[in-house]
Amino acid sequence: MHETSARRWESAEALTAETRRFVAATEAMMASTAYHLSEDVENLRLKAIIHELPDFLYVKDRDSRFVFANAVTASNLGFRSVEEITGKRDFDLFDFEVARRHFDIEQQIMASGEARIDMEEAVVLPGSPRPVCRLTSKIPLRNGSGEIVGLIGVSRDITERKLQEDLHREQAKLLEMIARNEPLPMILEALVLMIEAQLIGIDGSVLLLDSEGTRLYHGAAPNLPGGYSRLIDGVTIGPKVGSCGTAAWRGQTVIVEDVMSDPLWEDFRALVAPFGFRSCWSTPIATSENNVLGTFALYSREVRRPTEHEMKLVALATHIAGIAIERKRVDDRIHFMAHHDDLTGLPNRAFLKERLANILNQARRNNRKVTVAYIDLDNFKDVNDGRGHAAGDEVLKEIATRMANSVRASDMVVRLGGDEFLVVLVHQSSHDAGISRRLRELQKAINRPMRGESGDIAITASIGVAAFPVDGATAEELLANADSAMYRAKQLGRNTLQHHDGAGTSVGMPLGEHEELHLAITGDQLFLEYQPQVDVVTGRITGIEALVRWNHPAKGRVPPINFIPLAEETGLIVPLGLWVLNEACRQARAWQDTGVAPLTIAVNVSAKQFADPDFASHVAEALERHGLQSHWLELEVTESVVMQDAERALAMMASLRALGVRLSIDDFGSGYSSLAALKTFPFDRLKMDRSLVEALPGDMTAVAIVSAVISLAQTLKLSVLAEGVETDAQMDFLRHARCEEAQGYRFSRPVSPEEILRLLQTQLR
Repeated sequence: MHETSARRWESAEALTAETRRFVAATEAMMASTAYHLSEDVENLRLKAIIHELPDFLYVKDRDSRFVFANAVTASNLGFRSVEEITGKRDFDLFDFEVARRHFDIEQQIMASGEARIDMEEAVVLPGSPRPVCRLTSKIPLRNGSGEIVGLIGVSRDITERKLQEDLHREQAKLLEMIARNEPLPMILEALVLMIEAQLIGIDGSVLLLDSEGTRLYHGAAPNLPGGYSRLIDGVTIGPKVGSCGTAAWRGQTVIVEDVMSDPLWEDFRALVAPFGFRSCWSTPIATSENNVLGTFALYSREVRRPTEHEMKLVALATHIAGIAIERKRVDDRIHFMAHHDDLTGLPNRAFLKERLANILNQARRNNRKVTVAYIDLDNFKDVNDGRGHAAGDEVLKEIATRMANSVRASDMVVRLGGDEFLVVLVHQSSHDAGISRRLRELQKAINRPMRGESGDIAITASIGVAAFPVDGATAEELLANADSAMYRAKQLGRNTLQHHDGAGTSVGMPLGEHEELHLAITGDQLFLEYQPQVDVVTGRITGIEALVRWNHPAKGRVPPINFIPLAEETGLIVPLGLWVLNEACRQARAWQDTGVAPLTIAVNVSAKQFADPDFASHVAEALERHGLQSHWLELEVTESVVMQDAERALAMMASLRALGVRLSIDDFGSGYSSLAALKTFPFDRLKMDRSLVEALPGDMTAVAIVSAVISLAQTLKLSVLAEGVETDAQMDFLRHARCEEAQGYRFSRPVSPEEILRLLQTQLR
């Protein structure tokens, strides 16, 4: 490196005599050049013309100091006048690594005498929010003697050109991804990233409209906070649902300059505030027939409208997104048609072949049972011959619907062909009672008379059953043995069920879980435990939740997760829930009679209870029977309970509120939670699910979600209780976030009535 490269000059006065001669020569050249200009501009000096150029033009000496720079160079480098830049080096303007790179290149040019033409450089200019891409040429400058005394630099801003090149390149990649049928989430994420790369301070989001056209679900949002994306996932569209929900509802672009003041965001301000977004512009993604598929939105942390350039990018994004989504729907439809029966819509043999092997592998890993039931409709030929094939088709469709409605979501119903079906029952425990009960219910569903144009049609079925792993280790073995058992059922007179056991004997029907649970409800095997709810600030008990338990005479204590789902499936949840309601009211009154201060007793309500038209009457009777004032009873319902039939739920809640009973929304934040439910239904309290609380306070996403939920609830004048609190750190966070109440092992496990009384009496001391 030249010795001069290490020298630091203190001011422009220190320029070498050679350089001063160079400047004088340059000015003389400018003066002489002016002679050749046209008459209209002959009085303009070349120097003035240079200052009007939009490109960088500058001269440096041998030590890479600026000797001359035009106005645009000085301005972009942060100087108010061209004189201020004289004598400066890149080390005075850029970070060391960038300046060192420029310096080394310039020294090589002056040492070798070879110019560098059209070099691409990425430079962060003062005050620029993003790197500027420049196309630069640097040429050695010689004096009259041919000696190199410096260099001339010319630099043009090609940032916009590069952005356009990047945009076209990414567009091509996206179209390739669509052509290769890559997963839709990957395509949509690449699309959002492509648009974000063109903009500054903007986050993008794609939401997809569900098949019913009522809710928006997450499509892609790679740089939106995860907590915010989860909160809006599943939002119901409507005329006043932020930017995206409204855009999908209207089928038109919605521009919101300020989410904190726009009425479209009135119900969602508390949700968005913790994340700092101030404006949101959403455009529908639509088919060529203008059917809405979803929305593409841009978020900014500034209060402003989008620019014309930004809206052009949004138009491009929605066009590509529409192509990708429509392609995915077409592929899904083709796949569905290839794997499902045209008449009934049930999976076909091809689908069964793909799925059953995977189901058995999973069952093998988890040591679970899988049962297959081979079903053949009895005398179905008589229906076709006597009533016509159209009637036969209607029977097949009705039977398919009945079977599909009789199994769980994790099970599978397959049409094998003709009047033959297969039912696969998965994720079972090792005992058989539940399997037997479910098979009996399936057979009853098939046997119900069916209304036809010329009278009722009686349908029965012969069913053969085989279970993994005892009746077969592979799908082929199971199907063969179930088929064999079905033919045995035909031989024994039809309308019966046979289990494969090598001899063809009837399946055993032991006392089912249904009967056991019925005995538990009527036979004094159930009991309640109670978990305190405490004030987050004072730690004092403010309420108690009643939790049902089963003391089985043979199996001992049965966890609720093992019998509540069974109660819901069989309808026993209604008498069970009525027992819990009465016992909780009785116990609450008994505590009051001991002299302790009255506390709210919380009771969970199931969907079937809530759908019972007489439920409000049952509540009133329980309160009157046990002498408990209504405002000391709180009924907890999950969102799924009230959303099944919103109109009926509102009527029931109005009846309960008329009694003076408190209502709370339970398990808020577990899976899908609708913000609309909080405003639509007259709840008094919101109970945050333990899944939100357990990650506190270390998980920043959980912190953002919980803070938003608390803020939103308080805006809607709902009290907030956090479930599953186990640590002091969680408690401290909730106190700081202004959550009113908490419940969990941090305070107490569910305990007996006597232990609750002891806790209350201790609190009085």
